Amino acid sequence: MKNTNYDVIVVGAGPVGSTAARYAAINGASVLMVEDHASVGSPVGCTGLLSTRAVAECDVRPSDRFVLNSVRGAFVHPMNGESLPIDGKEKKAYVVSRKNFDRTLASMALESGVELKLNTRATDLKYVNGVQKLSVIENGQHREIKTGVVIGADGVRSRIARMAGLGSVKKILPGVQIEAPYNSPDTDFVELFVGSQAPGFFGWAVPVDDKISRIGLAIDSNTDESVLTCLDRMLKNNPHIASRHRGGHLDLVTGGIPIGPLEKTYAEGTLIVGDAAGQVKPTSGGGVYTGAACAKIAGELAAKAALEDDNSAQRLSEYDRRWREKLGRELAIGMNIHNFIAGLEDEKMDELIASMNKESILETITEYGDMDHPSIVVKKLLRPSNSRHLLGVFSAFAKAVL
Repeated sequence: MKNTNYDVIVVGAGPVGSTAARYAAINGASVLMVEDHASVGSPVGCTGLLSTRAVAECDVRPSDRFVLNSVRGAFVHPMNGESLPIDGKEKKAYVVSRKNFDRTLASMALESGVELKLNTRATDLKYVNGVQKLSVIENGQHREIKTGVVIGADGVRSRIARMAGLGSVKKILPGVQIEAPYNSPDTDFVELFVGSQAPGFFGWAVPVDDKISRIGLAIDSNTDESVLTCLDRMLKNNPHIASRHRGGHLDLVTGGIPIGPLEKTYAEGTLIVGDAAGQVKPTSGGGVYTGAACAKIAGELAAKAALEDDNSAQRLSEYDRRWREKLGRELAIGMNIHNFIAGLEDEKMDELIASMNKESILETITEYGDMDHPSIVVKKLLRPSNSRHLLGVFSAFAKAVL
């Protein structure tokens, strides 16, 4: 672009921002990445459970630098009845240090030629005569930076999306997590807790090792109770957790999970990606795989548009079309699944779990279960050979989500 300081500026240095910045740089753009905080990877606002596909999508190999444990399945605990054991039979996800993971991806961006500025907060965005003007406060000093394209990767309450007139994500689920002494029954499995103990979403215990787990929940409910109150009740009243939690906690994080993508993820000279765009799996709340996949498209297109001297909304609309072709249907099905599950009372949830706790059903889940693409296993469960095992609530579930 003419008369600009950088071809592309990425706001936010999380995994999605670093991936977008790196792809813009390798496509020939001069790139600046700005981060509000004083260090990359802090504060942490994530469970730190990443699917193997999510790590691969970030173009990084698993490493002792950030991998603390790996898991192959989950135990799903209803309010009443037997737990549902889901065994993937092979490694499905990594428990990671998000601080070290984020820094690994940021380092990869820097090695690709990206410039990084910390303690730099975006405060205003103006599009004037084909040039984006991003106002920032850098170490307490006001500065205006000219660029071709701004990529907003600034998280769940994105300022860039709002400043570009693109609004906010449809829904934000409040969540809380502690890292605490906990006797995990099997460190190869995460534990999920569904029903009214985590209204509208679920709780979890993610094993870091056999002595420490990350215990948390998120809720989607009109209740006046805070997530902290819900977590405290789950820790005390869930007999499974109470018998394993050895008291206290070593860390506590709170945050929000955005679900439901923005209606439009582009504007003049602007692209929105990751949590900021609501590109998060509504079934699990995970956003690294989906965000990284979209970030690659955003980085590539931002670089090309800037270098072509065309950062118009029409040119950048290609990003919106491409990421929705890749992930839009899966996110829509995921939202249907989320809405259906969130509306179930405990009795119906228990019935749904029991209907799936059959050998043939579990074998299908093992073979086709995919935490990044849940629609695959739902379709397989609708095969005629499974129909005699499924109760009414599961049939209603299938009709509601597909």
